[in-house]
Amino acid sequence: MSEAVVAKRYADALFRLSSEKTTLNETLEELRVVKQVFNENSELHAFLAHPRVTNDKKRAFLDEVFKGASKDVLSTLKLLAERHRVDSIADVVTSFEALVNEASGVAQGKVYSVRKLSDAEKAELEISFAKSLNKSMVKLENVVDPSIVGGVKIRMGNTIYDGTISGKLRRIEQNIKLANI
Repeated sequence: MSEAVVAKRYADALFRLSSEKTTLNETLEELRVVKQVFNENSELHAFLAHPRVTNDKKRAFLDEVFKGASKDVLSTLKLLAERHRVDSIADVVTSFEALVNEASGVAQGKVYSVRKLSDAEKAELEISFAKSLNKSMVKLENVVDPSIVGGVKIRMGNTIYDGTISGKLRRIEQNIKLANI
């Protein structure tokens, strides 16, 4: 089974638990901290993935490292460690965040531009896309891409909205080729 499918299953189970307890936002914040801790400490990952470390030691270690975490988050981490799925922790957090965003009508995406967008420009794009996508809110992350001549390209999930000059030129070229056939 692929890591992405596994991560979605764990995220879905944690999402259901958090929904029942109405602690979605708190759980999401805890998971973001967990992801950051794992990203910043490669030794943590190595310890939990080591085959000679017993499950009891892994559970005790996670209890110590994540003392302030909720029972559900800690149980999920322990389960992932016991089942040798420590590599999936970042994907679980990403999947959980996507589920929370979907439930609250929030869409996330990336906006590619030749230069860093100002806060006002980014806010204007977020408002515009929230209306067109019928979402309560859109959060865009700005990615500077020097290959873009001008304009912006926005990626929302698997959909790309290409408003770049090079994209427009490609479409014009395709139309000319189709017209000559």
